Amino acid sequence: MSDPTLAKGERLISSFQGSRTTYIQEHVILAALGSLLMAGGLVMIENPYPWTGVIGAVLAIAARGFYVANEQLGFVFHLTNKRLILPDGRDIQLSRIANIRHIFSAVQVITDSGDKFLIKYQSDTKSTAADIDAARGT
Repeated sequence: MSDPTLAKGERLISSFQGSRTTYIQEHVILAALGSLLMAGGLVMIENPYPWTGVIGAVLAIAARGFYVANEQLGFVFHLTNKRLILPDGRDIQLSRIANIRHIFSAVQVITDSGDKFLIKYQSDTKSTAADIDAARGT
């Protein structure tokens, strides 16, 4: 996590990176929901082995979680007194942020043009949203 290049008069307020604990918790919930859906679907079609849905769902979510963890948890958003800098280097001027929402463990930032960005796996979405709101002066 390196600090971004800032313009003259700009200062870094906060940086947001996903929490590994929150990432794991969210994947456990996804595995549980997937298990219920798959086992339920197999029961509905009268499959004699509905437990295979549980195993399949858990293995699929675990494999996905394992393989994309470093990528997802490596994304860092930087908040300055003038903009929100995205992990890919693009930025959103704070004056262009129209709305901020909470979606599970993510904070959704919506611009005045309708573009949407997710700051995922935040352990405290209210704090993340409050920091952005405070920086934009709302």
